[in-house]
Amino acid sequence: MTMTDVIEFPALKEAQEKLDAKNKELFAVLDEAGPQYDMKLVKSLEGDTQAKVEWIRARNAEIDEIGREVEGLRQVAKAAGRRRAAGGAEKGSEPDSRKGDRRGEPGHTEVPASFGELFVKSAAYTGRQGQNGPEASLDIDLKTLMQTSAGWLPETNRTGRIVDFATRPVQLLDYIPTTTTAQAAIVYMEETTFTNSAAETAEAGTFPESALALTEQSSPVRKISTFIPVTDEQLEDVAQVQGYIDNRLRFMLRQRLDGQLLVGNGTAPNLRGLNNVVGTQTQAKGSDPTPDAFYKAMTKIRVTGQAIPDLHVMHPNDWMDIRLLRTADGVYIWGNPSEAGPERLWGLPVAQVQAQTENTGLTLDTTFVELSIRRGVTVQVSNSHSTYFVEGKQAVRADMRAAFVPYRPVAICTVTGI
Repeated sequence: MTMTDVIEFPALKEAQEKLDAKNKELFAVLDEAGPQYDMKLVKSLEGDTQAKVEWIRARNAEIDEIGREVEGLRQVAKAAGRRRAAGGAEKGSEPDSRKGDRRGEPGHTEVPASFGELFVKSAAYTGRQGQNGPEASLDIDLKTLMQTSAGWLPETNRTGRIVDFATRPVQLLDYIPTTTTAQAAIVYMEETTFTNSAAETAEAGTFPESALALTEQSSPVRKISTFIPVTDEQLEDVAQVQGYIDNRLRFMLRQRLDGQLLVGNGTAPNLRGLNNVVGTQTQAKGSDPTPDAFYKAMTKIRVTGQAIPDLHVMHPNDWMDIRLLRTADGVYIWGNPSEAGPERLWGLPVAQVQAQTENTGLTLDTTFVELSIRRGVTVQVSNSHSTYFVEGKQAVRADMRAAFVPYRPVAICTVTGI
């Protein structure tokens, strides 16, 4: 689908124009306030600092609402474009599943001990009144005090819950459009020359000559894989192990792929991630407030990239600095500490990605990037590895193959120094 397909969607165009107008109003006010967000410098708004901040918050909330509307309409437009391109065929998706095997433990039936049977039949029990009862003698040889250390240990059942290791979650993958391929590489044609000489021409005049040129580009499919050894007994005796291993291996591959989409260096067998795409744009923060730098990056994507930005990417620590921004007299701009606050900037969602280098962010139009899956995650088990056959071990392996394609590098802008 081309950008023209998106722009020509009337409802999307109207919502996008509305979002742009609101963003410009907010940017103008923040620009007046300067790097220190001194509300006294803002002359376009009336009232004290609190009133001006409330206006900013209200406008930001309005931008977020419109931004979500734009996202929904973009998805509709993209789906319509894909349907037109594929003649109505819909591509399947490979659902991600992390459902493990959660089988319950069998119940335990208590069998009364002989001591208990004698006790409940004794006069001490049957003749009791209230909390007291008569004495009774039981013909049992009990030489040791019946207590936990020397008696019947209380039964404890382990729950089925597994507490996963604290590791980086998948944070970017779900924002990237995904397709499938049956090829070993994604090969496409890029229009590298566009000379438009169209002009008004007099009767019998010579038509001006335009020029077009295409260059073949390719992004190879790469494989991501891993395996772990497991004993036969572990797989046979613990039913939950199979589901657990399957889920964690899948997560390991998705986590690695998530990082490759951002920081892969492109040298085989690595994918080329967003931070290493050649030909992207750059916006330095300089003396600007961080939100202003991202707005300028959005503008570059619109003007130079001829695209519509729809996502910001930054490290959680950098987003924290934005969320905690205050005016010169201490009023929080993006909402009070008692409020959850929006995880959006200028109406666009913010992907907080720990794999992203701190102090460097990204703004991009995800329409022009694509993750193409050659083969989804496959999990296999075999004892043919090394000496595993005679050792009673199994090698559980998992792998997948995919290509990542940045179709238009200038639709990506790196924001530095944030």
